[in-house]
Amino acid sequence: MHNANTLTDKVNSTMTNLPQLTDSILTFDNGVATLTFNRDDVRNALTGTNIADDIVSTVDWINANDEVAVLILTGAGSAFSSGGNVKDMAARGGEFEGSVRELEDGYRKGIQRIPLALHKTEVPVIAAVNGAAIGAGFDVANMCDIRIVSSKAKFAESFVNIGLIPGDGGAWFLQRLVGYQKAAELAFSGKVINAQEAKACGIALEVVEPDELMPRVKELANEMAAKPTTALRFTKRMMKMAQRTELADFLDICAAYQGMCHHEPEHVKAVNKLLEKMK
Repeated sequence: MHNANTLTDKVNSTMTNLPQLTDSILTFDNGVATLTFNRDDVRNALTGTNIADDIVSTVDWINANDEVAVLILTGAGSAFSSGGNVKDMAARGGEFEGSVRELEDGYRKGIQRIPLALHKTEVPVIAAVNGAAIGAGFDVANMCDIRIVSSKAKFAESFVNIGLIPGDGGAWFLQRLVGYQKAAELAFSGKVINAQEAKACGIALEVVEPDELMPRVKELANEMAAKPTTALRFTKRMMKMAQRTELADFLDICAAYQGMCHHEPEHVKAVNKLLEKMK
């Protein structure tokens, strides 16, 4: 069992070993990591910036550090993320330059690393959607476990509007979130919906005023981070595994994970705390 000094040393080590990011800002406090996309000059576009690299580096750091309990994703400035850089598309430049084979390779080695990274994140991920989440920016929000959104937020699966498909795998996430029919409407029409519409169809969990967004998200994140960390991470793993596993196999895995949890010091501490409260 870890003593208090050991845990403090581990947390301090985690804070001092934050990954070096280029176009995002990463902070860590009381088990909660907050990744802020910091390219407001291009509305936090995911192409033509290093935001994809920043997301991947952050997830790798989180998965290697048990002291991290929750990840918050948000954007600096007016947008959560505008997705792909349309000016680069028009100019056939940057990540949109080359043959079909080169473009395919670019997607796999570029923006498609984001869904793979976020899907394997071992902690709950909350999107604090401060503004527009368009195209791939919308998809990144949908890759998170929970979305709390500003009343000023806008959403669109807008690829078809410019003759493209969700090349980042967004269609895979969207229909699992809102069901096939609603996902089909959004993907086939490319229409923009507001925050209240997003809540009505299950994209947003809550809609809050802009100045209340980060306080509310941090409140929720801190509530989760206060739970036993191993159980929280195992629960996240189970939630993801349930989407792709047959029930009998899933129950076998649950039994094994539960056996591990019963031997965790955090479990014993939490049970004793509950018993004291009941007295």
